[in-house]
This record gives sequence, structure tokens and C-alpha cells, in this order.
Amino acid sequence: MKLKKFEGNPILSPNPNNAWENLVVCNPGAWYEDGKFYMLYRAAGDDEEHKIHIGLAESTDGFHFERPLDTPVLSPSVDGPDSGCVEDPRVVKFGDAYYMTYAYRAFAPGQYWKYSYDAVVAPEMDDFHPSVLKENTANTALAVSKDLKNWRRVGRITAPELDDRDVILFPEQVNGKYVMLHRPKEWIGDEFGCETASMWIRYSEDMMVWNEPSKLLLKGEEWWEQKVGGNTPPIRTEEGWLMLYHGVDEDKCYRVGACLLDLEDPSKILYRTKDFIMEPEEAWEKEGLYKWGVVFPTGNVLVDDTLYIYYGGSDQYCGVATCNIHELVAFVKENTKQESLQD
Repeated sequence: MKLKKFEGNPILSPNPNNAWENLVVCNPGAWYEDGKFYMLYRAAGDDEEHKIHIGLAESTDGFHFERPLDTPVLSPSVDGPDSGCVEDPRVVKFGDAYYMTYAYRAFAPGQYWKYSYDAVVAPEMDDFHPSVLKENTANTALAVSKDLKNWRRVGRITAPELDDRDVILFPEQVNGKYVMLHRPKEWIGDEFGCETASMWIRYSEDMMVWNEPSKLLLKGEEWWEQKVGGNTPPIRTEEGWLMLYHGVDEDKCYRVGACLLDLEDPSKILYRTKDFIMEPEEAWEKEGLYKWGVVFPTGNVLVDDTLYIYYGGSDQYCGVATCNIHELVAFVKENTKQESLQD
């Protein structure tokens, strides 16, 4: 099964009239409420520093989006820990407030697509002793809003010593606890049970204090999963929590898989696809900033039985793909890895 890509993709392209988004619009978090679709997307201009912001787009049909604002809804702070970039938002809602996880750096990453894979600019050392700052490490923070336009930063929610991104909150508590998926880049080797960056799960009674031990949830197994990470907030179904994740192959191509997690214990994978359900195919998915091809979902919304999946294409555009959620759940179960089945 492959997700059905909208024939009008990309649904959002860089806006030459705004300096903060004239080069990049990608990796959108998504929300649907009261008949309106919202995308909170990663945006950047063609500046050499490559500061990264978060913008907002809205739609009534989920396919044709307009940008109601000429300014970002969240930008790097002036002199805080996220003064370099804010990116890759994922959105959930508890009560009347929206909670957005986002990755950040203290310094802008520079034009990273010109460097080696997964490399960014480290800060200049002129104003610091060399032992003070050595790497421009990424981390993840939380922001809260009542209207998706005005956001309050509430701080880091992952360990400061880790490059910890792809952080996703479950949209509801499980057994009275919040649930987080995350991908600590440094947790590899025999002591962690995985040889490449993998997906971990943890719980907490406080959304800002995640001090319970993490558990390895999902690691790469297929040829297209040399590295893996979570993509979209899980969606509750009768068969389990449906979650999309990405796999990166040895040629650095990004594809999308799916799994079902146990409703009462989401640290258990019930079913997991052997085959990917989306890959880069179109020119705009393979010829953006990253030339090897990237499809990277960060938002999904369910309207009736249709799942809308919002994704970044080659780190430069936004697209959408759809499917019937019951058909996708059935496919995940039929296409599952045998080792995913647990007692």
C-alpha cells in the first residue's frame, strides 16, 4: 500500500516576498478543528546563517492553504538557548491549549545542505574559551498556545547533553501519564541495544519533567531503515496507536513506515510494516536542498475516515498525502514483521 499523494503538490512553496521564508517551507505540524486545517511549518530564508522559523498556514479543505500572517508565529529568541533556530513542530492539544514540541539550536545551523550529511555550523570561538562551546547541538523544547498564533516558550524537555530530536507527544495521557517518543542520536552501541539512531519511549506525570527511564521502542531492521525516528503524533484506533516513522537508507534517502502500538502499553509494538508506505518520487521531493530525496511527515489529522498526512519534501516544500485510516491499519497488520508480534 502506498499513501495517495495530492496531485496538486507541493501545497506550500517558499514565498519570495518574505525574507524569512523565501528559501524553505517544510516539515509541517498539523491540526484540524472546527472545519479548518492548520499547518505550522518550518521556514527559512536564503541568509548565510540560515536562521529557521515557524510559520502558519490555514485551509478549509486540507489541500489549498493560505498564509494569514506575514510574520512567523515563532522565531529564534534574541539571546536564549533557541536563538539559532526553531524547527520541525509537532502539535497536540490538552484541554483548551495546544502543545508544540520543536527542535532548536543555540546558533543558526548555516547552509547545512552544502556540508556533509547531518552536519551544521558550530559557533565561532572568538568570544569564548575553546572548551566552552564545541558543538551546535540540537535539542527539543515545548511551547504552549491558546490560538496557534501566539506561543509561549516553556523550556527544554530533553537532556541537555544529547542531540535529541524527533520528539513527539501522544495526544492523550495513557494510564494517567504523558507519553513521549524521542530519538537521542548518541544512544547507540551495545549498552543501548541499537547500532544506529533509534526511537525511544518514556513516560511522565509532568510534561516538563521527564525523569522516568526511557525504553528502546523501534530500531532499524529493513534495508530502508539504516536510521529511524518518529514522524507524527500517534492516532488512537481500535487496533492500537497508529504512528508513522521514517527510515533512512545507506544512500540517505528518507522513506515512511507505520506501526501500531498497544493502547494500554505503547512501549509494545503490535504490528510494524516491512515495506515503506511512502518514498520520494516527484522532482520536488528529490531536487530540493537535499538532492537524494526526502519525504518527512510531521503532522497528521483525521477527518471522518480520511487521514491527511502533511510532510516536507527534500527540506524545501510542503506536501500532503491521504488514505483511508481503516485500510492503512489493515495494511500494517497484514504487512507486519513477525518479530513485531508480542505476547
